[in-house]
Amino acid sequence: MNDLTKELVELLTLEKLEEHIFRGQSRNLVGKRVFGGQVLGQALRAASYTADRPVNSLHAYFLYGGDINAPIIYEVEKLRDGKSFLSRQVRAIQHGRTIFSAMVSFASYEEGLNYQIAEPEYPAVEDLVAEQELKENFVSFVPENIRTAFMRPRQVEIRPINVTNPFQPQPEAPSYAHYLRTHEKLPKALADDVSLHQAIIAFYSDYTLMMTALRPHGVNYLSPSLQCASIDHAIYFHKPVRADEWMLYDMDATVSASSRGLNYGRMWQNGELVCSTTQEGLMRLREIETQ
Repeated sequence: MNDLTKELVELLTLEKLEEHIFRGQSRNLVGKRVFGGQVLGQALRAASYTADRPVNSLHAYFLYGGDINAPIIYEVEKLRDGKSFLSRQVRAIQHGRTIFSAMVSFASYEEGLNYQIAEPEYPAVEDLVAEQELKENFVSFVPENIRTAFMRPRQVEIRPINVTNPFQPQPEAPSYAHYLRTHEKLPKALADDVSLHQAIIAFYSDYTLMMTALRPHGVNYLSPSLQCASIDHAIYFHKPVRADEWMLYDMDATVSASSRGLNYGRMWQNGELVCSTTQEGLMRLREIETQ
């Protein structure tokens, strides 16, 4: 496997400690705190280890920032095992306190009423430039103290559609889109592991979603005047999906108020609306100390 894909698979493969208790490792992916997508993916994976069918939805709250230098313990509680749905509660624990809590629902795919909105029209993925290549165009704007972190490749390949310079943000419409997939196909032994594909999608569902509500204000995660953090996150899996094939992630925001912004995302693959996401994020302006 590609080194980045291998790292991602290892990150989302948990160690079983006891019945319904698992341990996941942490990585420095976005800075001093654990990347929210890491916890989402690991929590989904932990719950999936106790179920016999795919996830149909996950509803989560981020309670505390995670420590990138310590593993995370995931405790799964079985709430219901029904014929149609299974329900699990997951607690992510670090340094003796719960940093994240999620409810996860499982259901098998079945035939029934079928409808979806029209897929948005965007340039084809083969006509777009990879995010890592685009970063080279911005390197002269990157402060020396964050250059290494900014230029670090992500664990998934991203091809942005509406490209902007993150170091010169301007007010823009509250919408954003990009294509995503793993850097290469998952190996044959893992290719049909549904929970792994879903965990990877949960992992990258957190990329840029919260930033959508910031765009009308001309600020972003790099703005020194901004304090931002994910508050909650929901994922709905509508249809079977593969994390190692191109997926269009189309995002928009409806409101920013009370230092919070509400963001929505839709994931499309092969013309099918396969996943939907919702996230509220903290977006608080703060005073900057001057020398």
